[in-house]
Amino acid sequence: MTLTCGAGRTLLLAAVFLCGTGTSLAQTERTSSSSTPGQAIPGTVGVSPFAGSVPAKLVPGVIPLSLQDAIDRGLKQNLGLLLSNADIRSASGQRWEQLSALLPHVNAEPYVEESEINLAELGLKSLGGIQIPPSVGPFSFFDARATVTQSLFDWKSINATRAASQSLKSAEYTNKDARDLVVLAVGYTYLQAIADEARIETAEAQVKTAQALHNQAADQLNAGTSPEIDELRAKVELQTRQQQLIQAKNDFAIQKLTVARVIGLAPGQEFELTDKSPYQPFEGITVDDALKRAYAFRSDYQAAMTDIRAAEFLRKAALAGYLPSLAFNADYGTAGAHPSTATQVSDVRGTLTIPIFQGGSVHGDVLQADAKLEQSRERLENLRAQIDSDVRAALFNLQSSAEQVNVARSNIDLAEETLTRSRNRFSAGVTDTVEVVQSQEAVASAHEQYISSLYSYNFAKISLARALGVAEESVKDYFKGK
Repeated sequence: MTLTCGAGRTLLLAAVFLCGTGTSLAQTERTSSSSTPGQAIPGTVGVSPFAGSVPAKLVPGVIPLSLQDAIDRGLKQNLGLLLSNADIRSASGQRWEQLSALLPHVNAEPYVEESEINLAELGLKSLGGIQIPPSVGPFSFFDARATVTQSLFDWKSINATRAASQSLKSAEYTNKDARDLVVLAVGYTYLQAIADEARIETAEAQVKTAQALHNQAADQLNAGTSPEIDELRAKVELQTRQQQLIQAKNDFAIQKLTVARVIGLAPGQEFELTDKSPYQPFEGITVDDALKRAYAFRSDYQAAMTDIRAAEFLRKAALAGYLPSLAFNADYGTAGAHPSTATQVSDVRGTLTIPIFQGGSVHGDVLQADAKLEQSRERLENLRAQIDSDVRAALFNLQSSAEQVNVARSNIDLAEETLTRSRNRFSAGVTDTVEVVQSQEAVASAHEQYISSLYSYNFAKISLARALGVAEESVKDYFKGK
């Protein structure tokens, strides 16, 4: 699926693995304005947990924040990853619940009982003409023993435990994939912030240029060498550039809020971005090599395969409902009318349970297990195709954005040269401010194209790392930090 970032910032995002086992990778084309705090993150659905965090403590002053620093903070504070960590603990607890059915259970239940039986209440008043007392007793009884229960063979519990173990592995793979998604989310918001900061610098330069043109037009108007329309046109251009600067500053401030929310900075924490999104050439990789790496390293793919193994064990557990099970029970202790007169007692029992008719419950379990297994296999095949699409799209975007960066660089030089000549012609009285204003707009457009293409190129590198399943490891190589 493609993510298009424009003035309206409409986001079309693919499905996220985090609440399941499959994720998809959103690709970006261009951006020209900042994102909204709490918005969707590429690779996730809607306003996902990856857009939030558990804030850290406020640090006095302004903290420097590089891309790697932001990622490190996100890997500690991002809500999506924290929830994934909790999922691992939950899966571990479920495994222990299943495993307990195979482990021995030992209990000690000593008790002392004293009772008196009301025979009159039971309707016993006489027997063969002999009067029966209204009550008998009191009687006392003491019992203190330890009991042991052990399953000797239960194929259903064995396979249920194996399925729970596979589910735990799936949760661990899912957690690793969540770390890659955090890198993607942090990279997306951080690069957006860098782009917005660059737009401020560009807007400030354009305001200075427009101010110089307005001053020049005003001087020529006062000197009588230029008509008033030229001065008015230059003033409109100046105010337009001032409005763009105001908007650029606002966009950057909002995007910094988004960065802070994703990486878990304290509310109100002041920070400055130290990386300036440099252009660093990327060493090419073939599609075949990229796909091999993706299938080998994508944690969501590994989780999906583990889910199939878990579903297979669950089906075996369901079928085991038709099989007999063997259990062992034993107890040992003392019993008697009083602890002082108690004697040793013991009991050992082996129980073979043979299911004869379960009312169709086993058949129902098998049908549900078959359905879950089929769903797991279909999800895996879908994810395999999605990974292929993610990798190819990331490579296409990387190649295209790299070419756009080169063209945009050249276009800036040409536009600025055109602006210089137009201003010289206006100074010489050869042309009016129309040509100069058009040249200024061309320069502004060229700078915006360069910023957008550079953002797209850098985000394409993060997207490729995510598509290969090595985002956390590769980001250090892709962005050296400058």
